[in-house]
Amino acid sequence: MIARFWSAQTTHAQAPLYADHLRNEVLPTVRTVDGYAGAMLLEQEVSGGIEILVITFWHSLDSIRGFAGDDLEGAVVSNEIVSLFSQFDQRVRHYELILKDER
Repeated sequence: MIARFWSAQTTHAQAPLYADHLRNEVLPTVRTVDGYAGAMLLEQEVSGGIEILVITFWHSLDSIRGFAGDDLEGAVVSNEIVSLFSQFDQRVRHYELILKDER
């Protein structure tokens, strides 16, 4: 399992708009990609706004390629949503899931 990390900063007012975009636009699309295994949206208050962290889970790097294309580390951010962010990662990070503990 591969975890794909992407982060951005936004305002308190814009954070719910991004959550709606993720919920209603992005997730329905990625759910159709073979090898997609789930997602999480995390928020943290920071100086000047909200930092958001999106973690998606994939069965393999090939699965991610079905979503991101050949540039696996390239962030997939639609032009229509860029204006919500004061800054955002142009590149993503991938980590192999070694251990997961749930209750």
